[in-house]
Amino acid sequence: MEQELQVLWAAIVTYVVAGVVSVVSVALGKRPERTVLALMLGALALHTFSLGIRWERLGHGPFITMFEILSSNVWSLMLAYSIVYWWLPRIRASAAVVLPIMFVMMGWLMVVHPGEGHYPATYHTPWLYIHIGLGKVFLGAVLVAVGLAGVVLLRRAGLGVARLAVLPGDKQLDELAFRCMAIGLVFHTLMLIAGAIWAQDAWGRYWDWDPLETWAFLTWLTLVFTIHARVTYRISPPVHAVMILGVFVVAYLTFFGVPFVSQVPHQGAV
Repeated sequence: MEQELQVLWAAIVTYVVAGVVSVVSVALGKRPERTVLALMLGALALHTFSLGIRWERLGHGPFITMFEILSSNVWSLMLAYSIVYWWLPRIRASAAVVLPIMFVMMGWLMVVHPGEGHYPATYHTPWLYIHIGLGKVFLGAVLVAVGLAGVVLLRRAGLGVARLAVLPGDKQLDELAFRCMAIGLVFHTLMLIAGAIWAQDAWGRYWDWDPLETWAFLTWLTLVFTIHARVTYRISPPVHAVMILGVFVVAYLTFFGVPFVSQVPHQGAV
């Protein structure tokens, strides 16, 4: 376990350096984008190696204990954002918003005990991996939308207007954030369907309104309401940005809050 943790902490430090460089560069009006991308990719490589060591050692994926849940989600979220960062150069300054958000999860990861957990028999199914994978894509899409929404709100508050001028206008960011939310809705819906199929195989029922299922459905409703409001009422970019943040908060509570309170077999391995 020692080697696994050493590699993980090296990845976390590299993530943090990438975030600090992003924030400082925006504050100073600099654009070291290649450096930030290289740091994120380096951190991802280290993190992937750490997860691989743990997977090989325990014989199952990193989604049983809270430590594994946090670690695998930091990895998947940073992977999703790194892909967008590479693919859409015009929004790279949003890293100054996204990476500090990730620092919260990384800090939490560093104080959680890295011990092993019990691998239930109900987890021996391909539907578990499909369910988890779809959920990670959903949360990654919403994280990108949160970064864009954060830029819109910072501009509206008069913070960093000149430094964030390299990004597209608020309407363009709002449209891109809307598309990310739409992608999130598709994958969240598929996640619920895959989860129901898994639940039928594991516990003999598709849906039981346990805490995680209830909160997952609440997240879906919040996401649908936000998209519906954006399409139907043509809400302004700042209002849409606040609603996006609301969706992220509800999703965050679902993914990382429910496992603390749920006492049923379905405790939130995502």
